[in-house]
Amino acid sequence: MKRISILGSTGSIGTQTLDIVRLNDDVKVEALTAHKNIDLLEKQIREFHPRVAAIWEESDAKLLFERIKDTDTKVYFGMDGLIEAATVKESDIVVTAVVGMIGIEPTVAAINAGKDIALANKETLVCAGHIIMPLAKKTGINIYPVDSEHSAIFQCLDRHNPIKKILLTASGGPFRGYTKEDLQKVTLEDALKHPNWSMGKKITIDSATMVNKGLEIIEASHLFNVDIDDIEVVIQKESIIHSMVEFKDNGIIAQLGTPDMRLPISYALFYPERRYISDDRVDFASLATLNFSKPDLDVFEGLKLAMLAGKRGGSAPTVLNAANEWAVAKFLKKKIRFTDIPYLIGKALDAHEFTKNPSISDILSLKKWTEEYLERIKI
Repeated sequence: MKRISILGSTGSIGTQTLDIVRLNDDVKVEALTAHKNIDLLEKQIREFHPRVAAIWEESDAKLLFERIKDTDTKVYFGMDGLIEAATVKESDIVVTAVVGMIGIEPTVAAINAGKDIALANKETLVCAGHIIMPLAKKTGINIYPVDSEHSAIFQCLDRHNPIKKILLTASGGPFRGYTKEDLQKVTLEDALKHPNWSMGKKITIDSATMVNKGLEIIEASHLFNVDIDDIEVVIQKESIIHSMVEFKDNGIIAQLGTPDMRLPISYALFYPERRYISDDRVDFASLATLNFSKPDLDVFEGLKLAMLAGKRGGSAPTVLNAANEWAVAKFLKKKIRFTDIPYLIGKALDAHEFTKNPSISDILSLKKWTEEYLERIKI
């Protein structure tokens, strides 16, 4: 029996993880957490009967407790609740599907508790990869990537030969081929229309700015111990090739499949076994062609800034990520323009006091500093 905890069970990755659970009768859900979706969390609790559930606000936790007091599920809240869910004694693996830097502390707690990690929270490695990866090695736990690109790279690895180059694919988002002038006219509704993937709002905006691909570069460098300079972004607009690995002899191995996040989720949960997901498959005869191009770094400035922050390392990726989280939240509320997102990221990166080797407490302090700094910026 595979026993799992899901941090962020009401989001896109969390709900698709539960789809995988429904397909397999040898999986038991031990913990579920949500940010604020009480209604869906209650339904999940009643279906999967976890030992532990957590929600962010104390008031929501009290309401949830009243609703499910006929069950045996214990209710927690806040960061303590996330950590409780991440460290449930009976769990074997923790799916970290929360959005943002909030995922760092429960991931560290889960690793220290000896839990394997199915990592969907890229911010954990973007901000704290220099801490997380050595800790995972020291404790002997496995980190299985859930992002489609990182899962693809993981599936392409050759244990006999080191990676020469990672070819990290990107769809290009809804604004592939746009000019700087075109981006000035982008609305929130435009940015939320991804051509290939169905995702949460935050990651959909990150895909539109291509900041997401920059975060994935940094994450990949930590996961696979590859220099930033040895990771190349390739636009693959059909999202059929999910990423590729190049070796010393210039041979390239690619992982292909339909744009379905259930594949990398299932692969992370059951590695090295592959299990049935659906009858949907790539039909090469009808597909006919695959298209490739380079990203325009002058247009998608967020990607360029992320690559520079990744190369600098230290505190730069944390500030990049914190500024992006803050700016995307403002854009989703229509408080700023689409093109303000990379502008604000650049301002925060330029203004922050660089730290070479930030601790977890430094990382959390940098997040607070970044938010306070950006609140003072006039746009």
